[in-house]
Parts: sequence; C-alpha cells; structure tokens
Amino acid sequence: MSVVGFDVGNDTLVAAAARQRGIDVLLNAESKRESPAAVAFSHNARLIGCHAASASSAHAPFSSVKRLLLGATGRNPDSSLLRDLPRLPFSVSHASGGGAVVHVDHIGRRIALSPTHLLSMLLAYLKQLAEADLGGAPVADCVISVPCYFTQAQRRAYLGAGGPTCVAFVDVGQCDTQVAVVSFDMSGMKVLSHGFDADLGGRDFDEVLFEHFAEEFRDRYRIDVVRNVKASMRLRAACEKAKKVLSANAEAVVNIECLMEEKDVRGVIRREDFEKLCARLLERVVEPCKRAVEDSGIGLERLHSVELVGSGSRVPAITKVLAGFFRREPSRTLNASECVARGCALQCAMLSPTFRVREYEVQDAIPASIGFNTSDGPVSTLSSDALFRRGLHFPSVKIITLEKNDSFSFDAYYVDANELPPGTSTDIGSFQIGPFQAHTEASKVKVKIRLNLHGLVSVESAVLINDYQRNGSSTDHMEVDSSGDDMQGHKSRSERSIQRQELPITEYIYGAMSKHELLEAQEQEQQLAYQDKLVEWTKDRKNALESYVYDTRNKLSERYRSFATDSEREQISVNLQQTEDWLYEEGDDETEAVYSSKLEELKKLVDPIENRCKDDEVRAEAMRDLLKCIVDHRNAAKSLSTPERDAVDNECNKAEQWLREGSQLQESLPKNVDPVLWSCEIKRKEEELDTFCRNITRHKGSPARTDGSRGSDYMPTPDRD
Repeated sequence: MSVVGFDVGNDTLVAAAARQRGIDVLLNAESKRESPAAVAFSHNARLIGCHAASASSAHAPFSSVKRLLLGATGRNPDSSLLRDLPRLPFSVSHASGGGAVVHVDHIGRRIALSPTHLLSMLLAYLKQLAEADLGGAPVADCVISVPCYFTQAQRRAYLGAGGPTCVAFVDVGQCDTQVAVVSFDMSGMKVLSHGFDADLGGRDFDEVLFEHFAEEFRDRYRIDVVRNVKASMRLRAACEKAKKVLSANAEAVVNIECLMEEKDVRGVIRREDFEKLCARLLERVVEPCKRAVEDSGIGLERLHSVELVGSGSRVPAITKVLAGFFRREPSRTLNASECVARGCALQCAMLSPTFRVREYEVQDAIPASIGFNTSDGPVSTLSSDALFRRGLHFPSVKIITLEKNDSFSFDAYYVDANELPPGTSTDIGSFQIGPFQAHTEASKVKVKIRLNLHGLVSVESAVLINDYQRNGSSTDHMEVDSSGDDMQGHKSRSERSIQRQELPITEYIYGAMSKHELLEAQEQEQQLAYQDKLVEWTKDRKNALESYVYDTRNKLSERYRSFATDSEREQISVNLQQTEDWLYEEGDDETEAVYSSKLEELKKLVDPIENRCKDDEVRAEAMRDLLKCIVDHRNAAKSLSTPERDAVDNECNKAEQWLREGSQLQESLPKNVDPVLWSCEIKRKEEELDTFCRNITRHKGSPARTDGSRGSDYMPTPDRD
C-alpha cells in the first residue's frame, strides 16, 4: 500500500510518494520526473502524458486543463477562459449548464468531455505511473494540490476526478502566480495569507515573445503566423526555448525551417529588449506579493526567507523585481511541481493510517470569505456578513440556530467578488432544508455548517427542535455558534419537553457536476479505459505477429534447416513474406482478433517443424534416462526373490528392446519428417517401468536414483497418431 501526492499543473504533471526513507518524486515510462499535462485522441486510441505530447503534430492534444476548470461560462467579458481561447490549438464550447466542454471524434462517435473528465484522465495516468514506479503496489491514499484561488466548484471538480519562522513562497507557474506567507514552528505550519494572479504565468512571457516575432515575421517575410494553427504552435515552442536561453544568455536566436509557406525564418532578441516588452507583466508579479504580506499581518522584516519556485521564475527580471519588493534575494527552486507533489505526499502520509510520522500540524487558510443567507437575509456574525472569513484556518465548524417552522433554502456565496479571480461567480451553492413542519411556535432549526480539510463548505446536518413549554413565550432570533460540534442543547428540568428530528438536506453546487452527470462521466471513462486496453492488446498482438515473422525467418535459415522439407520451407517463406507485406499495408490498423488469427495460421505451418526440432534436442537425454532407469532396477532386483527378480528383469528387457527397435527405426529416418520415437513416449515408458518395478520392490525399498536423471530441457510433444 502506498500514499502519494499529485500536482496537476497547467503544463506538467508530477507524482511523489512517501517511503520509509523519505519523499521520492516518481519517474514516468521515459524516466522523467515531469509528464505533459495533455490528453490526445486519434481515431481509435487515447494518448495521455508523454504519448499525447509526441502526437501533437498529428492530433492537437487537449492541454491547459487547469484553465478549463475555471469554468467560465463565456457570458462575462472578464472571463479568463475567453482570453485563453485564441492560444489553445483546439476548439472549446460552452456547456448548457455553464462551464467549458470540448468535443472529440473517437472510435466512430463524437463525444463531449468536461474539464473534470479530462482531469480524471490525468489523475488516472498519475495513479498508473505511481503504481508502476512503486513495483505494482496499489495506491492507498492520495493528496492532490489545488491553487489557493480555486472556488468551491473547482475544488469539488478535483475531488470528483487526490518561535515561528515566516517564509514567503512565490510560485510563478505556467499559467498563474500564487503567493503564500507561511509560519513554521516545531509543532506544525500555518498558512497566514494568500495572494494570487490567476492570469499571470510563464506562458504570458512566452506570449510576449510570440507576439514580437509574429509581428517581425509579418513585416520581414510577409507571413501571418497568427492565422495558422500549426505555425503558431511551432513558433510558441520556439519562443519558450528562447525564454529559457535568455535566462542565462544576453541574447537568443529563433530559427525555424519551413514555418509557413515553405519559408525559413530567423529572429534575434536581446535580454534587455525582452525585459522592456515584459515591463507590465513584471509590475503585475509584485501585486499578489503586496496583498499576501499585507493580509499576513506581519512586516517584511519578519520574513525569514523568500522562496521563488515555478517554471516562470526562469526570467531573471522576475527575481530582480521580487528582490526589490522583499528587500532580499529570493532563493530559486525551478521545479515547483516537484515541491508541491512532495508536500502532498507528506501530507497524505500524515493523514493516512498506513504511515507513522511525527506529529506535525498543517493549517491552511481559505482565500475568500464565505457567507450564507436565507429568504430573511444574510446569516451574519457580529462583525460581518461572512460566516467563514478570509484567512480563517480550516477545517472549521459553525452551528446556526434559526427560527423556522417549515422548509427553507440556505444559500452559500462568496462575500467579496474582489477576493476571487476576475469573472468568477460569487454563487457557491444552495441547500434545501426539509420538507418538515414545526409543531410549536418555539420550534428552532439547528444547522451545522462544516468547512472541511479540502476547503469545501457543506451543510452537514439540520435538526428540528420542538420546544414544548408550559409557560412563557419565545421570541424570534438567530444564533451563530462556532465553539464546537455540540448539537444537543439543554432541557429545563420541569418547564419544558424537547423533541429532536433530523431533517433531510438537498445539496446543489453551482458549476459542479451533478450525481447523474458524474455517473455518466464515470461510465464514459470506463468505456474509454476499456478502449485503451483494447488498443494495447491489439498493439501487443501486432508486435507478437511481427516478432514471429522475423524470428521464424531466422530460424528457417538456421535452426530449422535440417527439420523442414523443401516444400515446407517454401510454403512457410511465402506465407511469411505475404504476412509481412500485409502488416505494412492493409494490415497496419487491424483488430486484435485479425492479428491473432494471422499468428495462429503461421503457427499451424511452423509448429510441426518446431516440434521435430525440440524433440530432437531432448530425445537423446530421454533415452539416457530410460537406460539408467533400467540399470537401477536391475541392480535393485538382485536382492529380491527369484520370481520377483525374474519379473523385474523381464520388464526391463521389454523396455530395452522397445527402445532399441525404436531408436534404430528413428535413426533410419531423415530429420525433416515426424519422429517415430517421440521423447514423450520414451518418458512415458520410463514412468511405466518405474511404477511396475517399485510396486514389486516396495517392501524392500526403492532403488536409489539420482534427482538429475530426468532431463531439465525435456518438453513433451503430442502423441503421434
């Protein structure tokens, strides 16, 4: 059993595992720590990770799944997804219930895939990668990282598919920038504050280069790269490489052969020119840092260090800008995904009962305030309308007491839209309490609201309290209690009688998949997974057929030379050549059954020759074993009575004569005909003789025989008719 951590970035995937000696980053099939976060489809195959990236020239892979999960509906002009669409090499549609959806033609039908479904494919890929690297050990528990700015719907999507020292972590990823101020001590770690820019990452710096060279090539070579999808993909890849070159060199050269209209292009950019083009982006990098430090409640002087991570941190100007803000040089760790995956694996080890680790508490904080309201208005605390305020550590529980006599709706929402990425809806979900009917005017409903360790909010329970009072009256009121999970309340000894009734709760989360949609997606994923296995089985059978053709042709000219007749060799050679030609022409894309059938047809021709060859190799040893058996039993029979000795000698003589006659006949035949004396018949004769003689001599003890008397290379062959 293994516990692992997964980091699904916008561009790459990383998995890490907790082991007895520490946390290890796991390797994929290409022995790399990172895998592309991409899914591609051909007409009959699904490709994930490295295979999807290598197939991008023929089938543009679905990437940027993290961005698609932001679930923009397209109705808001500030939607980050709308700004991403021109960069994506595939089309994105808007789902009827909101959010994004992509379509693909696969095995003769057109299917729609939600971002959650694409994410589940990437997580399944990571799970397979982890189990393969861990020697087949099944994954028992998993922690999956999510950006701090992910909303309730996006976090649910991830679940549906894993003296204090203060440190500032600045993660400039491929598509976003996140900042966290974290406090560490011997007992644990606590997230003090968050800051983010959900639309600023390394790809934005790539885009600056792309726009620069696209304009330059338009003027110099008279080509419009932006209007050509394939040319845009190649130029973006070249710009990403140029950005990496500029991290260590004063200038970078972009050379692309036959970029478009059979024209070779070349461009040069200097680092200082690149930094001028990125001036606005560099200003934006500082903004989430300012907000995180301000919300943490500590000054810059209390920060012990600043850790800069992420692929986007390769730009030296980012380090300079952050050094100016934090008044110190940040430490750089380029691979943020490895850091996150290791952290997830460590947290999973702490949460899992499988591992025993030192007690170390990890407290995260919610990045945006969450409130609730009913038809009567917001459920407010003394300080604000937020039930769970921004920066509150979770998990956390609130208990609310409401004066309600029948069913009501309880709606969750983000209090301040400015705390969310631009274009994000403030609606979280609605919780229907009931149906029920109160029996007294003093009835109350106690609602327990939980913010769990995933950062997800839910109405955990609702209890109707019918308070039968003999005297006095009740007044309308609402209470908010955050002291704990107690739902029992108190009952007066003589004045009241209290009855409690658990109420049903119906949950609807905006932007999240319904149970029906989730079941449909799971069923579709099972079908796709089966198709993946079918493709692998088909590939294995095709490879087996190719290997058999190659091996048999070699054996025919060497090992089988003496054991096949001229007509057999000619027939097999013709069939091998026909099969090879068929494989590379019309048989290039066939079913598993067809490849298996072709293989069986060849084996029917070759097996008789293979049997002759194998039998010739083991026949001599089988004969030696039988002769040794005869000698052993003759020697053992010397101590027997005359009738018993005569019976053993007679049976040994029969076996010896049978072997002599059979071997003489076999030696008179050529090797390219079926044997008249099969090694399996010799073995059977030895077993019959041994059984007969042992039955006679069992009261005297069995004759001593060496364990090595039977050939280790023996392989039985069919009885001849």
